[in-house]
Amino acid sequence: MDKKNLSLAINLAMVAIGMLGMAYASVPLYNLFCRVTGYGGTTQIAAELPTDIREREITVRFNADIDSSLNWEFHADQIKSTVKIGENGLAYFTVKNLSDKDEIGMATYNVTPTKAGRYFFKVYCFCFDEQVIKAGETVQYPVSYYIEPAFDDDEYMDDVDTITLSYTFYAVKEKK
Repeated sequence: MDKKNLSLAINLAMVAIGMLGMAYASVPLYNLFCRVTGYGGTTQIAAELPTDIREREITVRFNADIDSSLNWEFHADQIKSTVKIGENGLAYFTVKNLSDKDEIGMATYNVTPTKAGRYFFKVYCFCFDEQVIKAGETVQYPVSYYIEPAFDDDEYMDDVDTITLSYTFYAVKEKK
C-alpha cells in the first residue's frame, strides 16, 4: 500500500471513530443544550427566587398526562394560575396508583410556547426524582416555579400572556 492510500485509510478511520464518538455524545450534549437554552420548552432549574417582581402578569396553565404503561390517575389540582413575572408560583398535582402493586414513575416536563422555556424556572418539582407510589396510594405533589424577570425585557416574549406547563409520567422499570 502506498503512502497516499495509507494516509487516506487512516484519515477515513479517524473520521469514522469521530462520528461514532459524536453519536454517543449527542444525547447528553443535546440535553445540556436544551437545559441551557430552554430549547424545545425545556424549563430551567433555580437555586433561589428572584427579588425583582414585575407588574406584568402571566397565566400559567397546567397539563398532566400518563403513559399507558402506568395504571395511575394524574391531574393538576388547578387548571391555571396567574402570577406576576418574578413572583413565586405554587401548583399542586395529584397522583393515584390504581394498581394492586407499588409502581415507580418519572415525570418529564416542558412548557409551551417553547420559546418561553428559557425563562420558566422551577425551584422545586416532583419531576426532579423518581416517584414510588404504593398500591392504592394517592399522593399530592407541589411544584414551585417562577418566570424569570428577563422575560419582561425580551421583546420576543411580548406576545406571550399564557404559558402551559405539561407533565407526562412514565413507568420506571427498576428503582435507581
